[in-house]
Amino acid sequence: MSGFVVENRIWDKAESLPRSDLQSLQSSRLRKTVEQVQRIPFYKQKFAEAGITPDKIRTLDDLQRLPFTTKADLREEYPLGMLAVDRKEVARYHGSSGTTGRPTMVAYTKNDLKTWSNLCARFLTAGGLLPEHSVQIAFGYGLFTGGFGLHYGVEHVGASVIPAAAGNTSKQLMLMKDMQVDALVCTPSYALTISEFILKNQIPREALNLKYAHFGGEPWTEDMRARIEDEMGILCFNNYGLSEVIGPGVSGECAVRDGMHISEDAFIVECIDPDTLEPVAPGEEGELVFTSLCKEAMPIIRYRTRDIASLNPEPCACGRTSIRMSRIKGRSDDMLIIKGVNIYPSQIEQALLRVEGTAPHYQIEVDRPDRKDIVSVKVEMTEESFSSSMKNMQELKERIEHAIQAITGLRMNIELVSPNSLERFTGKARHVIDRRKK
Repeated sequence: MSGFVVENRIWDKAESLPRSDLQSLQSSRLRKTVEQVQRIPFYKQKFAEAGITPDKIRTLDDLQRLPFTTKADLREEYPLGMLAVDRKEVARYHGSSGTTGRPTMVAYTKNDLKTWSNLCARFLTAGGLLPEHSVQIAFGYGLFTGGFGLHYGVEHVGASVIPAAAGNTSKQLMLMKDMQVDALVCTPSYALTISEFILKNQIPREALNLKYAHFGGEPWTEDMRARIEDEMGILCFNNYGLSEVIGPGVSGECAVRDGMHISEDAFIVECIDPDTLEPVAPGEEGELVFTSLCKEAMPIIRYRTRDIASLNPEPCACGRTSIRMSRIKGRSDDMLIIKGVNIYPSQIEQALLRVEGTAPHYQIEVDRPDRKDIVSVKVEMTEESFSSSMKNMQELKERIEHAIQAITGLRMNIELVSPNSLERFTGKARHVIDRRKK
C-alpha cells in the first residue's frame, strides 16, 4: 500500500455550498435549461406530448414531470438532432465508441469546454493533483471523451500533460521512468497490465515517481484497487462520467475515498427503480439519471444512464456538500464493458447472422483470470458445418472472429459447439456469463 497522503484541497467553491444554496442554484439553472431545450425539436415534441410548458417547471420538485431521455432517443437523433445552438457556435465534437454502427455524437461550445475542464479539475485536485505534477494519460485520443476531458482538466489545474495515448506498454513505462511522472490516467484494467509489466521486468519501485492514478472508462472493484495500490505503491482514485452527459467530470473521489462526489451545480442526479421508474431511497441501488444544468450545445434532460449505483446524501468529512455516488454495480440492461468498450450481446448475434454455417444461438463468457478481460463466445454450428472437415471448421472460426471484430472492434475467443447444445429459453435469453463479478 502506498505511503502517500492526499491533502484535502477543494478546487471550486461550488463544491462546498450549503445545501440550501446549492438547491436554489440548481432550480435556477434547471429553469434556464428547460427554456434552452425548447430549441431542440425532440424535446419540444416531448414537452408538448406531456402537456408541459417551460413556465410549469420552477423548482426541483417539478423535475419528475419532465420526460426521460434514453440512448435510443439519441441514436434516433443522430448525428446532431439534439443540438441546441447553431453549428457555428460548436467548438468541438466528441462521441461514443459507435460499437453499434454509429456513434452517439455530442457537441461542445467554448463555454462547455471551459465547464468540462473545470469539472475534471475538481476530481483531479481532490485526488492529489498539484500544479507542479506531471500526468501521463494512457487513454485513447479521438471521439472518446476520456483522453481529451482529462487532458484539459490536468492543464486547468496547472499540471503538465504527457499524452501517451493507449497501448505500447513498454513505451509507457519508458516515459513514466524518464519523465518521472507523478500521476497516471487510464482504465483500471490497463493499469493492471502496466503493473504486470513492471513486475515481469523487475522494475524497482524507486525507479518510478508515480504517486497517484485516476481510473475511469469501465467498472472496477475495491479488490482491484487494493491490488494495484499494493503492487505499484500508489493511491488510486475512481471517477465517473459518460459522453452523453458531458464525459469524465460528472463525479470523482476525494481524499476520503468513500464515494464519488457528483458536481451538483452542473448536474441534477436521480436514482430510480429501472422497472417502476420511481425514486429509490438514499443508500438503495437504482439506475442513475442525470439532467445537465450548464451545457449550451447539447443540454440533456433526465438521461437514463442504465448504470446501477446508490446515492449517499450524508455530509463528507472532506467538507464537500455534494451527494456521493457509489461505484457502478452493474447495468440495468445487458450491456458489457470490455476494455473500456461497450459491447451488446445483440452485436454478437448480428455478426453470427453474417457468417454462413452458424446458428443464431450463442453464449458469451467473460472472465479476468490474469488481469485482462477474456471474452469467449460459444457458437452453435449448423448441421452441415458440424459434419464438415476440421479445416473447414477452422476457417469458420476465423470468419466468426473477423465478423465479431468488425462490429465490436475486439477480438474474442471462439468455441464452436454442436447443434442444439446450448440452452434454449422460453423467456428472455440469458446470453452472458460474467465471471468478473464473482
